[in-house]
Amino acid sequence: MSVAITFGIVGGGWRAEFFMRIVRALPDQFIVSGVVVRNEEKGRAFEEQWGVPTFRSTEDLLKQTTPSFVVLSVPVSQTPELIKQLVRQGVPVLSETPPAADLEQLNQLYQDIGPDAKVQVAEQYAFQPLHAARIAIVQSGLLGTVSQAQVSAAHGYHGISIMRKLLGIRFEDAHIRGFGFSSPIISGPNREGDPSQEKTSISNQVIAHLEFGDKLGVFDFTGDQYFSWIRSERVLVRGNKGEINNTRIAYLQDFRTPIQLELRRLNAGENGNLEGYYHKGILAGDKWVYRNPFQPGRLSDDEIAIATCLQKMGDYVQGEPSFYSLAEAAQDHYLGMMITHAVKSGETVQTTKQSWATLK
Repeated sequence: MSVAITFGIVGGGWRAEFFMRIVRALPDQFIVSGVVVRNEEKGRAFEEQWGVPTFRSTEDLLKQTTPSFVVLSVPVSQTPELIKQLVRQGVPVLSETPPAADLEQLNQLYQDIGPDAKVQVAEQYAFQPLHAARIAIVQSGLLGTVSQAQVSAAHGYHGISIMRKLLGIRFEDAHIRGFGFSSPIISGPNREGDPSQEKTSISNQVIAHLEFGDKLGVFDFTGDQYFSWIRSERVLVRGNKGEINNTRIAYLQDFRTPIQLELRRLNAGENGNLEGYYHKGILAGDKWVYRNPFQPGRLSDDEIAIATCLQKMGDYVQGEPSFYSLAEAAQDHYLGMMITHAVKSGETVQTTKQSWATLK
């Protein structure tokens, strides 16, 4: 039986609670050594809710506990200095996204700590079950050479991280064109819960084309999608031998034989099943293209993805390869900022190599 991964957390806000729900659901796999909550009253409330010790400073956390790594779940204004502080102390860091606020800070952070610092970023979207299944199919070669990915699934750097995985892009430069579109929508749920009355709000959509030489990424997102009952994600991936259109796969077995499959989600606990309620995985025909590594934990897709980051971080500090480096996180955030610039300026934007960009 594998040893549980022990980690600390700096920050006790909404995102930190995702990590705590994972620990509560999977106590044999993850342990929180302590959480830094600077406000004493909030810290006591956090202790009562989650049953873990809290500390008023990172120094106290590290003096009194021995985590394998520390998760930073703090405002982006605080993240770069905390990363540098922990790196100086030799503590591996799993930073929440983004690792720095703007381009200057991203370059400065990377230059300050260098490529060998034990830092990864908790970009979870590519590990959500359906995205992970699509990425696995692309990487299997079933679609042939992929030249286009249209992603409407997450904002900014999150959506771009999925796009880069689907296209097989690393740090290549891009021509970016973008525009915004606003339209009315009946407001749905949000972080506070379901709507209490009918209300019309404005939905702001961003659409951008990113041309990476002979590969095209299409970014399309409106913030309503995260909670909305009436705005869903859309993903289209095209290769020379096939495509994925949301959950439908169409590909050529040979030039005369078209095959069509559906990505089929399997959950335990539905339709009278008595195994408990949890996600099992995703099938394409008779093949598993994704299997949930945390079953029978009762986790949402996003929690499964964050748990995957924690698991990979545990492996990383034991010498396994990087899974989402500071360089990748910086590149995705940079592309997201360039989309914003293209939308605001109405001009075609050309990206350039930054300090972290390498094609090794």
